[in-house]
Amino acid sequence: MLEIRGLNQFYGGSHTLRGIDLSVPAGTCTALLGRNGDGKTTLLRCLIGLLPARSGRIAFEGQDITRRPAHWIARHGIALVPEGRMVFPGLTVLDNLRLGAYGRRDAEVGVDVERAFTRFPVLRDRKAQLAGTLSGGEQQMLAIARGLMARPRLLLLDEPSLGLAPRLVAEVWAALAALRDEGLTLLVVEQMAEVALETADRGYVLEHGRIVLAAAAGDLLRDERVARAYLGRERGRPVAPESRGIS
Repeated sequence: MLEIRGLNQFYGGSHTLRGIDLSVPAGTCTALLGRNGDGKTTLLRCLIGLLPARSGRIAFEGQDITRRPAHWIARHGIALVPEGRMVFPGLTVLDNLRLGAYGRRDAEVGVDVERAFTRFPVLRDRKAQLAGTLSGGEQQMLAIARGLMARPRLLLLDEPSLGLAPRLVAEVWAALAALRDEGLTLLVVEQMAEVALETADRGYVLEHGRIVLAAAAGDLLRDERVARAYLGRERGRPVAPESRGIS
């Protein structure tokens, strides 16, 4: 579904992405782990055309999209659920969903709105409510539902667990697992490594702009380097904060 080869990007004078190689097979959930500043969001911005790659190649379903503009990418099967939800606060839940289908010209937008309400029942109850008045968890569900309104074949999510209570984190990831099981392909940037790797099929660890680990999600979950850096333990024992890190 997605192939990234030798991707490089700079931010100011900083080399933020360094020769990234990453693959996302169709119908799977891939987790991209890393700390703040390691380049995760920069990578997603490159994938959706908001930040042109300095060098390297991005292929979606076998087609080179490296130089395609953002609006073309959005209308050809890739959608992003951004960090911090980024719903339109002054619009209703229903209008936020309709805007998610802005690029569509088919007659089934109403069908997908109903599907969103079935997937996230709380949104049906809040459909006439301004999105800015929703709780953080409700806004995250709205952001995911809005992304799905474009009928993407690849859904990118940037920190979907950010700022959510543990119960809501579990609900969001259960929804993502259901989407994967329905055949949607997912690439999820996440700092909460344990919940991500328990759901994902495969994982990558990004550190200082480089991919330093890539393996099946279950293998990464058992990897001591990941445990030290992201799970706060080593072989089940807590470790001192200064001891954490992949490198």
